[in-house]
Amino acid sequence: MIKTTAVALACLAATLQATAGHAEPGYPQRDIAFIVPWNAGGSNDVAARALDPILREQGIKIVIENVVGATGTIGMRRVASAAPDGYTIGMGTSSTLALIAQGKTPLKNADFTPIARVSTDPLMLLVSTKAPQKSLEDFIAYMKSRPDKVSIGTPGSYNLNHIFASMTARAAGVNYVNVPYTGGSKVVADLLGQHVDAGVLKPSETIGQIQDNLLKPLGVFANQRLEMFPDVPTFKDKGFDVFPYGPVVQMAYVVAPANLPADIRNRLITAFRNAIQDPRFKEFASKSAFLVDDLTGDALTKEVDNVAAALGTVAEKTFPKE
Repeated sequence: MIKTTAVALACLAATLQATAGHAEPGYPQRDIAFIVPWNAGGSNDVAARALDPILREQGIKIVIENVVGATGTIGMRRVASAAPDGYTIGMGTSSTLALIAQGKTPLKNADFTPIARVSTDPLMLLVSTKAPQKSLEDFIAYMKSRPDKVSIGTPGSYNLNHIFASMTARAAGVNYVNVPYTGGSKVVADLLGQHVDAGVLKPSETIGQIQDNLLKPLGVFANQRLEMFPDVPTFKDKGFDVFPYGPVVQMAYVVAPANLPADIRNRLITAFRNAIQDPRFKEFASKSAFLVDDLTGDALTKEVDNVAAALGTVAEKTFPKE
């Protein structure tokens, strides 16, 4: 009996070792929690919801959960601490990546397994159409006339939005008031109510208000104008350098917890790649003025590390030591 038990245990150990690092048969067998660490209605939330029906066609059923706070850190901590079984994934962004790069969160890039990049987004400076400033030059002049008083809303702190808000004030040669929010939709709401003077936001989270003539983009934080907004100048067009410390990019990408089994990772990569490259999502991206590409897996991991390094360098030179 002892010999039989030993053989059985040896067989069990061999089976467990053989299956370690592999997906369960038929993965996924239940819904997958997709943590979006920003408010509902923001660009990342909207993109996730656009992917949802296309993913379902591939047998991937996601349940989107908005877990907001701390510039995406609260939601992403939930992802990092989840079991690496493929049933909890999240939307990483350059905003949270900037905090990681600056050491302002205990999170590390190594806490995650990158799956696929969903979008890259230009950022714009916007005001209410009720505001008296009708051009970028008007707004810079307004900031010069009111040092330390002009407010600019950003979704989160110490992220790319915050960096570009600071670069706007740098162009004016004055200080300003940064007003952080838990998501872009909150900034939009206060912009519409004129509770803040301006906001640094993505086209994808403001396009409806722009088309309804409620918000006006004054300038694009990029080296080229946007195809959807050809009449909106870049800061560079007007002689303002918003990249004095090097180029940085705003992006959103799907991640899972670290140590995700290879089979599960490959299943998720295939499903998200197919969904992101689907003509329906590409049309949605075009209408929402964000860019998509085919960056997944290890190539995405390398890109995340590169973007983090660039954000860390820029942030170090932009924000004073505390």
